[in-house]
Amino acid sequence: LTEALRTGPYGRCVYDCDNDVVSNQVVNFQFEGGQTASINTVAFTQEVGTRQTRISGTKGELWCSGEGPVYLYDFLSRKETVHDCAEAPSSRMGDMPHGGADFLLMDAFVNAVQSGDRSLILTGPQDTLQSHLLVFAAEQARLQDRVIIINSDGSYS
Repeated sequence: LTEALRTGPYGRCVYDCDNDVVSNQVVNFQFEGGQTASINTVAFTQEVGTRQTRISGTKGELWCSGEGPVYLYDFLSRKETVHDCAEAPSSRMGDMPHGGADFLLMDAFVNAVQSGDRSLILTGPQDTLQSHLLVFAAEQARLQDRVIIINSDGSYS
């Protein structure tokens, strides 16, 4: 182990090498209808790997930490509702990439194929491609330090 750290890539100082993985990034999106969204990705937090989600709309907001619960605040009634989340199949889901979402995606796909029940697949390839296009454009914007425009045909410049 000592030799691997001394001579291999794991012994290099993260601040003094070619590592260009983002540790903090804010991405802002503006959509055709004028709606906006932002995502703040932070690598180093007290709850490592725990997603903090906040969605604000014109009539209320949703927020959640990790696996939940999800809180809904209605601006008009000024009331908060708490929605418990279904338990993940494994207590180790948080240790998996994307909080276990990759596993659950493949699990739903396999179950849909086995049962012939297409309703088990909640999103299709177009949604998946669109979300990945946004991520690729965000990474290009970060690396090139510029705004990226995504065209209606999916191309971006």
